[in-house]
Amino acid sequence: MAMIRTLLIANRGEIACRIIRTARRLGIRTIAVYSDADAQALHVAMADEAIRIGPAPVRESYLLGDRIIAAARDAGADAIHPGYGFLSENAAFAQAVMDAGLVWIGPDPSSITAMGLKDAAKALMADAGVPVTPGYLGEDQNPAHLAKEAAQIGYPVLIKAVAGGGGKGMRLVERAEEFADALLSCQREAASSFGNDHVLIEKYIQRPRHIEVQIFGDRHGNIVHLFERDCSLQRRHQKVIEEAPAPGMDPDTREALCAAAVRAAKAVDYVGAGTIEFIADASEGLRADRIWFMEMNTRLQVEHPVTEAITGQDLVEWQLRVASGEPLPRSQDQLCISGWAMEARLYAEDPAKGFLPSIGRLDAFDLGDSVRVDTGVVQGATISPFYDPMIAKMIAHGDTRDVARVALADALDRSVVWPLRTNAGFLVKALHNPDFAAGEVDTGLIAREGDGLMPATLPGPAALARAAASVGGAGALAGFRLNAPARCTARILVDGHSVDAEVRASGTMPTRTPLARILVTEQGRSWQITPWRAAGAGAAAAGDGAILAPMPGRIIAVDVARGDVVAKGQKLVTLEAMKMEHGLTAPFDGTVEDMPHGEGAQVQEGTLLVRIMPKEDAA
Repeated sequence: MAMIRTLLIANRGEIACRIIRTARRLGIRTIAVYSDADAQALHVAMADEAIRIGPAPVRESYLLGDRIIAAARDAGADAIHPGYGFLSENAAFAQAVMDAGLVWIGPDPSSITAMGLKDAAKALMADAGVPVTPGYLGEDQNPAHLAKEAAQIGYPVLIKAVAGGGGKGMRLVERAEEFADALLSCQREAASSFGNDHVLIEKYIQRPRHIEVQIFGDRHGNIVHLFERDCSLQRRHQKVIEEAPAPGMDPDTREALCAAAVRAAKAVDYVGAGTIEFIADASEGLRADRIWFMEMNTRLQVEHPVTEAITGQDLVEWQLRVASGEPLPRSQDQLCISGWAMEARLYAEDPAKGFLPSIGRLDAFDLGDSVRVDTGVVQGATISPFYDPMIAKMIAHGDTRDVARVALADALDRSVVWPLRTNAGFLVKALHNPDFAAGEVDTGLIAREGDGLMPATLPGPAALARAAASVGGAGALAGFRLNAPARCTARILVDGHSVDAEVRASGTMPTRTPLARILVTEQGRSWQITPWRAAGAGAAAAGDGAILAPMPGRIIAVDVARGDVVAKGQKLVTLEAMKMEHGLTAPFDGTVEDMPHGEGAQVQEGTLLVRIMPKEDAA
């Protein structure tokens, strides 16, 4: 069979761009598919051809297998690569691709089916001699019987949907009296999310590590492993930072673990890229007799770049070659571990608001070039509410774990994303966490640390001082004068909120052209800094109480009225600008003298929103 010539990618975002890069290097023509929301997306621009498949919702576009197959045939594609997510583990779609005479870049549908249900997969693995977590996998789903099984296993236990994934359909039960309610809740979620309310019960591991092994098979009977990854740093069952190899893994334990993964793959005659996921009880370090099979992912994983980094292999190239009928590019004895790699998932989400997605236009987007960056967006792109808010994966590789860890933290620290919020500051704090830095990580670390991993909501004093000096202008540097004292205070707006910054002068005021606004980035978070401007032409001192719009926007809330007495720091109005809300507050105690615009008004930058008469003048 000849190498694939034209490839349709049934996915979007960073994984579509990632596949296109490898395909282009191999001389393979690429076809992208896109929804209305992705018409201007990076993967569409990168591909040789792009085909619209429907409206923005995934059920009307990216999950329509028939439409994707029709697009592939119309474009003359030889093969379809599903990426990950969406249809990547859908056995019916895989079969339909093959029935249409196209090459499916993935395992056989029978393998997907065999590993798709957790209970059946565990039974299969046990028969193959792969260690499985103690638990109940039976057909009897009577609540009384399940409660009896849980008691025999011993609390705490996990109730898990057999068709679950991504942290859904899972409940931790610590006491017998909690079991009935937890079971009902889990079954409801499983039925809603997966159309299957059957559950299994597992022994809950007190100090769990999530360790997985990358395996690869071809159609010539070869199956190899590409060593392990550690994905233990998780928040609410979602992976946050992944690394390879696993910290604390000794050669004997690695050999036993990877051999078990190969046995698991051979049990289903596996072809292509797959991941065998294990759970380890790390209460006494990593030991082969305390690592158990959890599930198999029959696709490429989000975290595959860390394996690529330590092995020097391109796993997408391996997928394309295997699907073209070639043998695996390397034998087991030709594979080895070189150095250490770490990956962080950069999301457009706001840790200060419970990690809610932050959507809108990326007016500033720069992740630097010090580490590998896999992304599906560029500056000016829009983060849509319709899809996962991951905007990039950042991957660092070094000779040691500490070198990779510090390099990744430094790259995240310098990342510039604005006006959207990201989890970069949270990731930086996690990477510098003493336990994580020492390799003492388990799936409960983030929950234990709690607010200790939350990033700052304002820049630090040094950054504020630099910002105040940089924006310049009479308003921002009202305290500066020639032959000024060593320190003075400047009032600036940080994302629309007034802040007093202490600026250290060097004897004279800095000579610079005043800037309308700048971005300050610290620990992976960016803030817009603007001068505190006066009313009218901007010549009056900021102390006159004029609150001006820091940028064009719409007034979405008015909290005061003319004549109201207000205190310093009290919220006056909220401006929606750049898909964000900016609360503007009173600079001092006083009375509302003027408020020209009401709720719903569109205003331009510099528009007077509120004027406050100082308390002494009001008296």
